[in-house]
Amino acid sequence: MMPSFAICPSANLLFRICPSAKPSASPQALVSAKKLSLWTPSVTVRACGIPAMTPPSPPPPPPGAAPFPDLNLSLFPKLEPKPEPLDHFAAVGPLDTFLPPSIPSPSPRPDAVEEQNASLFAEYLRLARLFAAAASSAGHNHLSLVPAPPPPLDPPPASSSAVVAARKKRKPRSADMVRASSLSVRDQLHFRDVVRRTRITFDSLRCLLIREEDKGEAFEAIWGKKTRPDLKASSLMGDRDLWLNRDRRIIGSIPGISIGDVFFFRLELVVLGLHGQSQAGIDYVPASRSATGEPIATSIIVSGGYEDDEDSGLMLVYTGHGGRGPNMLKHSCDQKLEGGNLALERSMNYGVEIRVIRGIRSRKGPVGKIYVYDGLYKIVNCWMDVGKSGFGIYKYKLLRIEGQEEMGSAILRFAEDLKVNPLTARPAGYVSLDMSMGKENFPILLFNDIDDDQEPLLYEYLPRPVFPVDAFQGKANSDTGNGCECTSNCSAGCYCAKKNGGEFPYDGNGFLTKGKPVIYECNNWCRCPPTCPNRVSQRGVKHRFEVFRSNETGWGVRSLDLIRAGQFVCEFSGIVLTSEQTEILSTKGHCLVHPGQFPGRWVEWGDISDVFPDYVPPNFPPLPGLNFSIDVSRSRNVACYLSHSGSPNVFVQFVLFDHNNLLYPHAMIFAMENIPPLRELSIDYGVGGDEPVEKLTM
Repeated sequence: MMPSFAICPSANLLFRICPSAKPSASPQALVSAKKLSLWTPSVTVRACGIPAMTPPSPPPPPPGAAPFPDLNLSLFPKLEPKPEPLDHFAAVGPLDTFLPPSIPSPSPRPDAVEEQNASLFAEYLRLARLFAAAASSAGHNHLSLVPAPPPPLDPPPASSSAVVAARKKRKPRSADMVRASSLSVRDQLHFRDVVRRTRITFDSLRCLLIREEDKGEAFEAIWGKKTRPDLKASSLMGDRDLWLNRDRRIIGSIPGISIGDVFFFRLELVVLGLHGQSQAGIDYVPASRSATGEPIATSIIVSGGYEDDEDSGLMLVYTGHGGRGPNMLKHSCDQKLEGGNLALERSMNYGVEIRVIRGIRSRKGPVGKIYVYDGLYKIVNCWMDVGKSGFGIYKYKLLRIEGQEEMGSAILRFAEDLKVNPLTARPAGYVSLDMSMGKENFPILLFNDIDDDQEPLLYEYLPRPVFPVDAFQGKANSDTGNGCECTSNCSAGCYCAKKNGGEFPYDGNGFLTKGKPVIYECNNWCRCPPTCPNRVSQRGVKHRFEVFRSNETGWGVRSLDLIRAGQFVCEFSGIVLTSEQTEILSTKGHCLVHPGQFPGRWVEWGDISDVFPDYVPPNFPPLPGLNFSIDVSRSRNVACYLSHSGSPNVFVQFVLFDHNNLLYPHAMIFAMENIPPLRELSIDYGVGGDEPVEKLTM
């Protein structure tokens, strides 16, 4: 009679096993299975323990009988659960408990109805204990889910066309509520890569659709009716089952998403499963799909849309939804305790933590707003109040759960203060306010509040690499003097577009849309102006960077600005050595960077093979094997302090603009994801898993 769950490690499948119809039979009948990935991480998933079993409805009480809570219709009474072994809670902590509200004391005048209800209640407790014992004996304590009511069986289709339509129908979100905890480092890296891959697909599709819109009627013939690119991109991904966390409703933190992560589109939140509503501010499991018959809220977006909201960061008073007409900022009628409002009230009673995403107005965002994930909050109070417009509203007081990383919205504000006056915002720790000595477009701060190390100041700051004479001579550079004849910004079909395989790698804002083996930017022989969209990395850094001392990585790099995915970051700079010079100096203890060892992560940027299996990565222009190195023993720039990571947030894209010698391209660095201010930049140097990294930053 009791549902159970199991993981099949050989097939990497998560199975939900439903109870059989007869109480005495053992669990059987596989209802759903979802392949998670090529590798199943060892994630501890714990149940949100709302009882899913519904006893039969008792007969109506006789007149004058004392009221007793109806287990089928009213809110769940609070159960005092049987104490479980201590190790069952060791990995998850007190927030993993998901308990119903308290039950009133029995009436002093028991009657037949009360006795029947008490009997039903006792039977429920007996079955719950049996289920717990069965799960423990089967070794399944590490996994427990709350099953949703089984979906109704669809009638057989009337025709073959109906079958096709049914297959194309997008699967609804699951109502199974789970909580993930105790992720290992390997698990965290795996899920982070899954999230990053999904975000790259979303951005790549969106950029492709923007470019395709210029084709007019040809666009509609291929893509259908024109609509917002972010909406179309999310729809294409949804049709191909690429939305994350659809097969389970995660309570609490989403694996692969970190506090402080920044998003530019609400539909991106939907694709990732961080917030499942494209417009509504409250995301919840509706009562019709909840195992308890009650709605349960999981996340909210706070964007200043309600005049009665109060937000001080750690404490938030959130106004419920409803009571406003279309395009109205003020309330025009009373709110009702239903839908998302009731879900928040139920989540408070059950102790369910709520994900909070803040919408912040920003010029950095393409729509004038960015969304920042600020972590988990707990609802501690809710009440009905009279709002500023004179109508009844529901208010919910939320407090941020302690022990989490700093809020992303707070870091954004602090970074803005640092850009205005760093010594006021952070009086101690700065070694230099510009270690580049004015050689970069913006000052490069040097910060160390750990020890007295000032090593970066001992090197000559070199904003551009110094290439050998070989780079500007020889057959490979025979077309150096050629350039486009564009008198304004370059357009499709010009000489430089042809050199790039027929399309430009950047959009109108200078963001990389598709990685290539090597990119040809417009050069000194081109007639286009310096503002040409095909002149991006050659303009130098566009962000304020800070080189800082860290106990974990030695010296590291972080930005005071928000860096958008696909945006140029900086360039690896130093003295460029030929292959012969590299062979000689590598034995003399010189600190060398080998561009040929950087993995080709540029292939990931612009890859839409998950949506279109026939997608072919760019292979033009071809890039030969690179045997040169960059000596940073005496001269270097900010890029030389990037930390190594097997799951990096920046990558190398090779670029040519001052010469056309494919043997000596510039090693330009671009953002692989949206990088919030003050988050450390990391790159994959291409070393093996067991091979030590020779730190440039020590």
